[in-house]
Amino acid sequence: DLANAKRASFLEVCLGDHSCLCSGVCQRILRLAGQKRKHNEGRVEVYYEKEWGTVCDDDFSIHAAHVVCRELGYVEAVSWMPSSKYGKGEGRIWLDNVYCTGKESTLAACTSNGWGVTDCKHTEDVGVICSEKRIPGFKFDNSLLNQIEVKVEDIRIRAILATYRKRVPVTEGYVEVKEGGSWKQICDKHWTAKNSRVVCGMFGFPGERKYNAKVYKMFASRMKQKYWAYSMECTGIEAHVSSCKLGNHRYGHNGKNITCENGMPAVVSCVPGRAFAPSSHTGFRKAFRQEQPLVRLKGGAKVGEGRVEVLKNGEWGTICDDQWNLISASVVCRELGFGSAKEAITGAKLGQGMGPIHLNEIDCTGFEKSITDCKFNTQSLGCNHEEDAAVRCNVPAMGFQNQLRLSGGRTPYEGRVEVLVERNGTLKWGTVCSENWGTVEAMVVCRQLGLGFASNAFQETWYWHGDVNADDVVMSGVKCSGTEMSLSHCRHNGTLVSCSRGGGRFAAGVSCTETAPDLVLNSEMVEQTSYLEDRPIFMLQCALEEDCLSSSAANTSITSGYRRLLRFSSQIHNNGQSDFRPKNGRHAWIWHDCHRHYHSMEVFTHYDLMNLNGTKVVEGHKASFCLEDSACEEGIQKQYECANFGEQGITVGCYDVYRHDIDCQWIDITDLPPGDYFFQIFVNPNYEVAESDYSNNKLKCKARYDGQRIWMYNCHTGELHFI
Repeated sequence: DLANAKRASFLEVCLGDHSCLCSGVCQRILRLAGQKRKHNEGRVEVYYEKEWGTVCDDDFSIHAAHVVCRELGYVEAVSWMPSSKYGKGEGRIWLDNVYCTGKESTLAACTSNGWGVTDCKHTEDVGVICSEKRIPGFKFDNSLLNQIEVKVEDIRIRAILATYRKRVPVTEGYVEVKEGGSWKQICDKHWTAKNSRVVCGMFGFPGERKYNAKVYKMFASRMKQKYWAYSMECTGIEAHVSSCKLGNHRYGHNGKNITCENGMPAVVSCVPGRAFAPSSHTGFRKAFRQEQPLVRLKGGAKVGEGRVEVLKNGEWGTICDDQWNLISASVVCRELGFGSAKEAITGAKLGQGMGPIHLNEIDCTGFEKSITDCKFNTQSLGCNHEEDAAVRCNVPAMGFQNQLRLSGGRTPYEGRVEVLVERNGTLKWGTVCSENWGTVEAMVVCRQLGLGFASNAFQETWYWHGDVNADDVVMSGVKCSGTEMSLSHCRHNGTLVSCSRGGGRFAAGVSCTETAPDLVLNSEMVEQTSYLEDRPIFMLQCALEEDCLSSSAANTSITSGYRRLLRFSSQIHNNGQSDFRPKNGRHAWIWHDCHRHYHSMEVFTHYDLMNLNGTKVVEGHKASFCLEDSACEEGIQKQYECANFGEQGITVGCYDVYRHDIDCQWIDITDLPPGDYFFQIFVNPNYEVAESDYSNNKLKCKARYDGQRIWMYNCHTGELHFI
């Protein structure tokens, strides 16, 4: 029987190096390697005859993928990838025509052509994606060298010196591995700087540095150590130590304990990014500021995640996700002052960008200082913004989430905000005064708790019964810029709490959401559609009622007077991951007789003209409009329409267009003297509706007015610094 003959080929005598154990079926060694995006995926590699080799994709199936994932300690496979999706392997192709039923306990128990019998090339190397959920209580047989897997949660940096024990985050100390429920040190005899680089990257630090070895030798001589039995061999580009190989060094025993003769515990000293660097005053910078102006992350709910955008030729653009992997993503993360990448995200899962796609098919070695130093293809043929690459970076553990909680909500994503403060030497939970509490402050709370974006900020929370022992107001006068990593870093009154509203039912509250809209203005349309019109005042009676003209219009002759209007069209695109919906329900919408429809937001945009010093030179106005889908990208259906008291909003991937020829789509410049100016549009200026990115809500143009004509040029979506 051919099938039995094939199966028998796996039941051979174990190798002399004991790399397998025989108990019915030989136990082989597997790993996931290659250009992977997460630690639970990669190219399938098998260890046989002291050599790692790959598996050919011929006859491979989801059943075989399940076997591989279970053998590696994961509950199941999510999918499998043919044709060297994770890069071409090296060396032997050990298995070909692998056929599994899915019930086998190891890949070796499946049928195949036999070890090394193949007609495949490395372009056919197979990969798998395993579920993130691990088999409860799963353990590898620790007697097998190179089969030990160090899980991400089973490694730590333990501060030894008093200086570092008091610091947050911990940047220096022993590297320890959890084994059998206890933490063990690693012998430093074969420890390298590349190992340190990987460990530091895991904990959110971009690099490693030298430390005072003499001090640690002194400590090591005084303390009894408990060593791990293995060494570690990292290349320096791994995102996790779980991707490193175990070294060929096993340390000897002294009775029951592992020894590290003439050595001491391995120490790492990590260099934190600027935003997380300890300082003498605050311990770290209170607001996150990107370190590199040439690369940025957009659309992420948390610090250290977002769509990757690159500045090229003065214009921000995205990266196509072809060949996007953990190695390239880690270069971006380290460049921005974070650690290695936790995940390389494809398919525009953190929102689609706009403008050009600058880079494609990025190929990094892992040691580049910038993503722009990697090899890449400037041609993005076949790419579109549905393939925008994104990252989630490892960020230092600051413990901010333990200083805040949401209480009384129906779900973990909502509730009254309660903060932990120190009063008279003791820690106490209390509420936050809701005076001037808004969306920007709520954004900081949701980010601090890792709950995504704010969907609402509440100034009354009587319907949420929080902890009665935490009713007292302990924080007031809170004013955030929007970039803070913790609510305590926002401006507030400190210990001098003052709140006329009181706490309890009037305490501040929030609701959070994992996705948010993101409105972006089309700068080209503003530039191309701007013009002047002298319009008789008798044709502007509706605009007068809507308060869309300068105050001097009230003194203009109704029979012969006119107003000079700077007209333009604006196209507002929802570039986020959820629909832009007005805060107010239908009952609060306002009927506008002139426009003959309801306005769902009292102020949706500000139109202003300023001199070169930034001072407003005309009154401008606060425009209110009906929100609807004027047009959508291909494949997206319109959902919102103003007519007949319809639902209002802007769908993801749709545009709301306000044409130059409608009432109030202008600035009244009748009283403006000739000169050079800045023209500005500001969408959602009061942050009434939460967005994933407020920095692109302002559009600025340069404007030159000679008294008769106006030129609008250099229009661009500007970076917005909160006031």
